[in-house]
Order: sequence, then C-alpha cells, then structure tokens
Amino acid sequence: MSYAKEINTLNQCISELNGNINVSFEFFPPKNAEMETLLWNSIHRLKTLSPKFVSVTYGANSGERERTHQVVKSIKQQAGIEAAPHLTGIDASPEQLKEIAQDYWNNGIRHIVALRGDEPSGYQKKSFYAADLVALLRSVADFDISVAAYPEVHPDAKSAQADLINLKRKIDAGANHVITQFFFDVESYLRFRDRCVTIGIDAEIVPGILPVTNFKQLGKMAKSTNVRIPHWLAKMYEGLDNDPATRNLVAASIAIDMVKVLSREGVKDFHFYTLNRSELTYAICHTLGVRPH
Repeated sequence: MSYAKEINTLNQCISELNGNINVSFEFFPPKNAEMETLLWNSIHRLKTLSPKFVSVTYGANSGERERTHQVVKSIKQQAGIEAAPHLTGIDASPEQLKEIAQDYWNNGIRHIVALRGDEPSGYQKKSFYAADLVALLRSVADFDISVAAYPEVHPDAKSAQADLINLKRKIDAGANHVITQFFFDVESYLRFRDRCVTIGIDAEIVPGILPVTNFKQLGKMAKSTNVRIPHWLAKMYEGLDNDPATRNLVAASIAIDMVKVLSREGVKDFHFYTLNRSELTYAICHTLGVRPH
C-alpha cells in the first residue's frame, strides 16, 4: 500500500468514528484549593463533549469519602452532568453504606461505581466484596450500577477463571455496566470480552483508557493493578523523561489508535482516566470526532 493510501485509510477510520462513540471521564477529589481549580476547569472543558457521565474516585478514609460526596453533588448541581461516585465496602459498615446511598439518591445521584476497595495492610474487618455492595445498593434504590473488571486479571484473584466468576457474581447481584482497568494490549481486552460472553455476562464491557503522560509513574500504577506494559510502549517513551510536550503527543497517539481499533471491533463506549486534566483527553476526543454540542 502506498503512503497516500495508508493516510487515506487512517483518515477514513477517523471519519467513520465521527459522532459514533460515547465517552465518560474519571476524576479524583481535590486535596487543596489549587487542585480544586484544576478539577473544575477540567470538568467545565470536558462537559462540552456531552459525556454519558463522569465518575469520582475516593480512598478508604472517611475524610476523602466526604470530599467525593461534595464533588459529586456539585458536579450534578453546577455542571448539570451525570456524576457517578465510587463507593467501596472498606471503612464503612453496611448501615453506613445504606445511609450514604440513600443520601446520594435523595440528591438526585442515580449512578454509582461499586467497588470492593483496596484493603489497607493490617485490615481486620470481614471482607465486604463488590457483589455484596451491589446487592446492598439494589436494596436501597434502583441505581444504575457500574463495576470494575480486569482484562489482565485482578491482582488478588486466584486465577483468571475465578476473576471472571467474581465479575459474573457482581452482574448477577444487579450491576448493569462494567468498566475495565486501564490496559495497553488491545488483544487482552478482546479476549476478555469474548470470555465474558462465554460465561453469560451480557453487560457491555467499557474499556478504560489511560493517556500516559508520566511513564515513570505508570510503572508503579501498573505494578499495583497487574497491568502489563508492552515492550513497544516502553520503547516509545525512551529518552522523554524531560520532554513533556513529546510525551503528550505519544500519549494522545497511542490512545487514539486504541480507540480506533476497539471501535472497529464494535466498542461504542470509552471511559477516560483524566487524572483531573482536560487538555489531553479533550484533544484525543476531538481527534476522534467527539465535538462540543
């Protein structure tokens, strides 16, 4: 194939995507005034792309949980977009979780991302798993419930099959959406999606996309989440430790390619891990044909 034909084929791929994908974004609660400004700037920029929803993470401690509550309510009230708080069974009793869920429902929050949460070292409480949390939420109100999946297997799972059975348990308990951990090996996602079908999981498996601006930081994140960093990815970031502009271009290029390949495989929804910054995610979505309304 000639160079001109290759370029034409790539442009055709992008034009076919135009307006045909849905996006959602993940944020985390700000820890200070400067981070709060950054967060709100990002939310206001990305809300113009009409995301299906935005999710807000939190850690296990109650202080951060409270910040999540406030941010989620503010996004709904001030930005007018669907906001989905992360909720975990760590550091809260079932009674407290029911109260939190009811408070969200009373404030117009209809979508929750239900997770087990990371158990801190020396954790003594009896484990309250994501499937238990899904069932608890279903007992409170008719929430839209998303759960997490690991295409490359959860770090605590005994096996890939055990991990898949656990995901099925979450769906059977009442979850309606699945969002994956970030990944870079598209084949691993596609194989995982096929295996979900064979075990009877009919919920859409929404891929989590992480544009990588800091490759050193990625190493730590990937280790704790059991995500494989392909050799080709490491090679692309070689020599860029002090070159953030080029790192951003590489990050955007990789994310765009992943979305193009996945969309050709029938994926319609994509969840972007923004790390509270809008520029890169906005640029990626714009290139993929997701435009302000």
